Amino acid sequence: MLARQIQILAGALLYYGLVLPLSYLPFPVLYFLSDLLFILFRTIIPYRKKVIDENIKSTFPNYSAEQQIKLRRDFYRFLSDLIIESIKNLSISEKALKNRMNLSNPEILEQVGKLNKPVILISSHYNNWEWLISIQALWFKKNNFGIGMPLSHPFWDKKLTSRRERFGLKVVHAQNYHDAFKSNNSIVLVLADQAPSSPEKCLWQSFLGRESAIIFGPEYMANKYDCAVIYVNVSNCKRGFYDVKIEVLVENSKTLEYGELTRLQLQKLEASIEQNPSRWLWSHRRWKHQKPDNWVMINKVLKNEFEDKFR
Repeated sequence: MLARQIQILAGALLYYGLVLPLSYLPFPVLYFLSDLLFILFRTIIPYRKKVIDENIKSTFPNYSAEQQIKLRRDFYRFLSDLIIESIKNLSISEKALKNRMNLSNPEILEQVGKLNKPVILISSHYNNWEWLISIQALWFKKNNFGIGMPLSHPFWDKKLTSRRERFGLKVVHAQNYHDAFKSNNSIVLVLADQAPSSPEKCLWQSFLGRESAIIFGPEYMANKYDCAVIYVNVSNCKRGFYDVKIEVLVENSKTLEYGELTRLQLQKLEASIEQNPSRWLWSHRRWKHQKPDNWVMINKVLKNEFEDKFR
């Protein structure tokens, strides 16, 4: 009990004494701090360098050593900005957020608004997903939800959740995802590029030239709740400014074959990464699972269960 209280107190001191005050600094000052952080990553604190290098080498085997080093360096540059922009997200104003997150095809909002069914927004840990979480409810005039896992630190989880929710989004724990689909008027954001918890309860598909374990949750939810599915692509136009394009993948998920929706989503993400690879989360252990030897049999069972339930 005492240890938990000390943990909460330490978290509160860090939040109120350092991180929150930093968030109120102007962008030029924050990006100067990002430059310093970038130097630390390159020299003194090479954050998850082994994981990053393994991911880059395996994904781009034709890259020379110099190209691999450059990509790691560019990733650290992106990561430094992302950390600073995530801190800024704690206090960024609605006006500033709308100015820095430009929706390149706003006409699609009317189309989405007319859909009389739940909508799943699929995106990824590419460019600034924190600002995407914050701005979602400012674009979509429906019940907005974001599905995710809670942080292990209770104080930080509570504070970050409240900051993410301040413009109208409701954060839902992944275990309680059904709460987000209680209404036909729901817009539900899922970041769908994390490694699945089990190599046997997922899909194995080609991704970035490698056979990869892919989370099946978005496709399952889309079929379970008869959702339209939209892909959200965030691209960086200049430092601290992003263009966002929203594209309808399918209005009726049940018209697609098993695994097809997941494949479409992967193709979109893969195209973005190939265009600008430095802005994806290479420090994540995306390929930590090994494909089961009996995957053909497992997949057959999963497919039959899926089709019995939804087809």
